[in-house]
This record gives sequence, C-alpha cells and structure tokens, in this order.
Amino acid sequence: MFQRALICTDFTDGMDRLAKFVPSLAAGGFKYLVFFHNVPVESEREIPREDPKMLEQPRQHLQTLLRELPNDIEVTVEVQMGRASESILHLAKQHQVDVIFLGTPTRTMLEEKLFGSTTARLAEATEIPLIILRPQLVSTFTTAELELRCAHLFRYLLVPYDGRDGSKNLIEKICHQVKTNPHSVLERVRLLWVIDDNIRRELHGDNPIQQAQQELDQVQAKLASLNLVVNTDVVEGAPLAEITKTAEIYDIGAIATCDRGAGGILKWSTPSLTRELLRCSWHPVLFFPN
Repeated sequence: MFQRALICTDFTDGMDRLAKFVPSLAAGGFKYLVFFHNVPVESEREIPREDPKMLEQPRQHLQTLLRELPNDIEVTVEVQMGRASESILHLAKQHQVDVIFLGTPTRTMLEEKLFGSTTARLAEATEIPLIILRPQLVSTFTTAELELRCAHLFRYLLVPYDGRDGSKNLIEKICHQVKTNPHSVLERVRLLWVIDDNIRRELHGDNPIQQAQQELDQVQAKLASLNLVVNTDVVEGAPLAEITKTAEIYDIGAIATCDRGAGGILKWSTPSLTRELLRCSWHPVLFFPN
C-alpha cells in the first residue's frame, strides 16, 4: 500500500529494531525509508540548540543496524533535537513520505490526558496515515517473527465498518492507496460490521443484520474490483471486543481505521472507537487522519 515511510524511534520503543529488517520492509512494498530519532529538548529551554555530540551517537546506532540493504530501496537516517511531533511533521514533508511508523504504548484515557501523546498530536496535524505498533510486542518478537511482520504488515487489513461517513471515507482512502500504488502488496480485506448490543435494539431498525450485510456486499464489490480478496462479517456485541477478537482469529496484518467523530482525536470526553483502538489495541493500527 505504501512506498515511502518515516520510521520514528526513541530507542525505548523497539522501533529501531526495524532497521535490521529493511529487506523485509522492501518485500512489503517499500522503496524509500527514513529512520528518525528525536533528541528531546529540556523543558526549560525555549529554543533548542543542537549539540553535535548528542546527535552523533544515535546516528551511529541506527547506521550500525542498517547492514544488508537491497539495491532497490533507499534508506536515510535523520537525527534531530527538538519537539518530536514538530520534527516528525517537518521530516514527513521534506521526504514526501506516505506513511509514518510510531511505537506507541497502550494507555488509558487518563494517562494520555495527563502525559500527552505524540500520536494524538500527529493525528490532529497531518493527513499522512500513521501505523501504530506496540513497543511491548516489537521488543519481544524474535528475528524470524519480525521478518514476517515487516513483510506482511499491509497484506491483510481488518476494516471495521458501520455505514457512516467515516467508514465510507476510510474505504475511499484504502481504494486511493491501492489505485495510486502499482506495487501495492495489499491482498485481502476483511470488512467487519459490529451491531453494538449496548444500543437499544429498536434503534438498529427492523433487520439490522440483513441491512448491514447488504451494504457490506456493495463495499465488497467495490474493493474486489481492485483485485482484492474481500471477506465480510456481521456480528453483535461490543465493538472493541469484537474487533480485537476478529483480528485474533484471522491472520490480520493491521486494523485500519480513521477519525470517525467530530471534534478531533484529542476530545477526551467524547466516546470514540477509534481512540480506543489507538490506545488499547495490541494489533497494529493503521490510522487515516481526516
């Protein structure tokens, strides 16, 4: 689906390990990779001053990990001092990337509100898709496991769908990525419609399962026209639980989602399935900002 990636790491999230797996990322469709480490600014400093010594050590660390590089992929290392979200936005524009990799730990809403989140700030400030990986998993994968994960990350997507504008927009974004990338590795999509059992049954209409399946059939046909294998499921239950259960049952590479609600991703008091996925899902989450 993507060809140019900005892979961000603070060296505590395990994301720097991906530098060892450039051949696998190339097998996953990438042609251009930027590995980025941000040296944080001390809070009392208003204007960051770059210290060459502080920048050189992390640069050498990343370059040491970059050993066997295929001829058909270009790799760059960037180390900067500043505020992480600002540096990421600048580099994403400079290198014209089409996806940003972030290692984001699972968090409660309160933890995110108190301590902030680079992911949440980026989701508000960029139109570039974000792929969220959990440091706890990336750090514990064996070499063989991480090779497979890097190569198959975007081959099979789980797409939660509910018929609303946000879901339709997500499908359009996926279609656009496939159409504009002749080397797209996306092979399969699983569409999942969860009828929320916490909502009063009469609010779902007379035949919610049949109606949901009919709409999914139309979306299935649209995606299948792009030579994708598309499966559909309609289930009743709690949306977050059913999504994670489905991701566990099938060989899902990532869960695709987008900002489905008004007010943006940072509105703490507004319930949002997307925010819960970004905070809590142990599976990789591919987030398309609006």
